Amino acid sequence: MDDTPAFETLAVSHGESPRETRHGDVVSPIHLASTYAVQELDTDLSLEGVDPDDGQFLYSRLNNPTRHALERRLAALEGGDHGFAFGSGTAAIATAAFAAVEPGDHVVAFDDLYAGTRRMLETLFEGNLGVAVSFVDATDPDAVADAIRPETAFVWMETPTNPRIKLCDIAAIADITDDAGVLFGVDNTFLSPYFQQPLALGADVVAHSTTKYLNGHSDAVGGALVTNNDALADSVEFLQQVGLGNMLAPFDAYLVLRGIKTLAPRMRDHEANALAIAEYLADHDRVTAVHYPGLDSHPQHDLADAQQSGYGGILSFELDGDLADAKRFLDALDEFNLAVSVGGVESLVELPAGMTHEPIPKPDREAMGITDSLIRVSVGIEAIEDLIADLDRGFEAVRSTTPTA
Repeated sequence: MDDTPAFETLAVSHGESPRETRHGDVVSPIHLASTYAVQELDTDLSLEGVDPDDGQFLYSRLNNPTRHALERRLAALEGGDHGFAFGSGTAAIATAAFAAVEPGDHVVAFDDLYAGTRRMLETLFEGNLGVAVSFVDATDPDAVADAIRPETAFVWMETPTNPRIKLCDIAAIADITDDAGVLFGVDNTFLSPYFQQPLALGADVVAHSTTKYLNGHSDAVGGALVTNNDALADSVEFLQQVGLGNMLAPFDAYLVLRGIKTLAPRMRDHEANALAIAEYLADHDRVTAVHYPGLDSHPQHDLADAQQSGYGGILSFELDGDLADAKRFLDALDEFNLAVSVGGVESLVELPAGMTHEPIPKPDREAMGITDSLIRVSVGIEAIEDLIADLDRGFEAVRSTTPTA
């Protein structure tokens, strides 16, 4: 019988033990100390005996009690052996790539990545570090297989993607990378470990922007990596603690720990609202397409059912109109805040062509299906009737400016 606690239990308490604190705190204190006194110096002048799992710490860049509690919880939620917390999601992804590749290597990546990740791969790794990058339509696993070369060292995926909400078959790509001896990473930010477990499907490393659903309250920037690969974990640990020093600060670690406690119920509410809004949009005469895996119309709905335990809280849709219509729609909203980012309890809306993906040249954006009227929605946990009423206001603003025949 498996005696592992359920996800909800792990999210509330794993990594935080009153027995490990002097005063029996039921939540991990915010440890702000930059350095820690050791009990004694080993006769071989070695510090290998300083073990955070035994409550021993040396220097906060190397490890910190608050961050250590978070890293244990992150690993538990993703079903991994090693968890690492970083100063941002971008820092986490960069660290995974640095750990996996060296100059002369090759990376295969989804062509519908978050724009910041794509720019990182193109500008930093390909432009400055001599790592070739191929972007492919990873909705077809054969496209990933065909792109792998003898020098390929890393395959990087998001699923679902940002902003078209495309999926890739994690298990199928894991089989491909295993056969090729290539490391495989998945950005799991959009679903969180509550709705998707990439390690269980064969991925080598999972990344998160903890800024999003894991924290859930739009008040802490952070990132995470979780892996079962011991060699990769050693490389990531060196980069986090020494090579890059891009660890998460104690106060932000505390905020993410606090946010994760309510991850399960929040994700259920995000999904329920997102599905209701997706269905509303699918029936609207001013919408030409809705991208949400929970709809039967999504081309990868069956894959979502197979590899996910839910559909998440993010969708995008194509407004029937032009850039001016999209602006009128967005300007008329009250409950949906016009803002980048996703995953907070509040609902956010943005225009990728003019915000998150604006740095990508327009021809490249359009080739990716990011038009001037594609709108991305991060659905919060407010009352669904208020959110629908707000969308009605947006559509009315567009309708009122449309000439009648």
